[in-house]
Amino acid sequence: MIVELNKDNIKEKIKDGLKVIIFATKWCSYCQKQHEVLKELPDVWFGLIDGDKNTELMNQYGIMSFPTFIILKDGEIKTKFSGFRNKFDLMNTITKYL
Repeated sequence: MIVELNKDNIKEKIKDGLKVIIFATKWCSYCQKQHEVLKELPDVWFGLIDGDKNTELMNQYGIMSFPTFIILKDGEIKTKFSGFRNKFDLMNTITKYL
């Protein structure tokens, strides 16, 4: 599942459970490829944040490149990583926090 996040809804959406947020942009070719990979994992909750429209969140989370992933459990950051990931690498990383 892919949910669009912004400064108005992020706190409510990430407070419970295992969540994966991804900072991306429309002009980033790796982000576009990554979006297709996310669609292949419908059982995982992904929160998509448009870096161009959410500079306040980019600053808050210290985002320097795209795509950047942050895995949270019950609102607490567990890990953060950048760069394109295939679905197997992504699932291996996510399952560490189940």
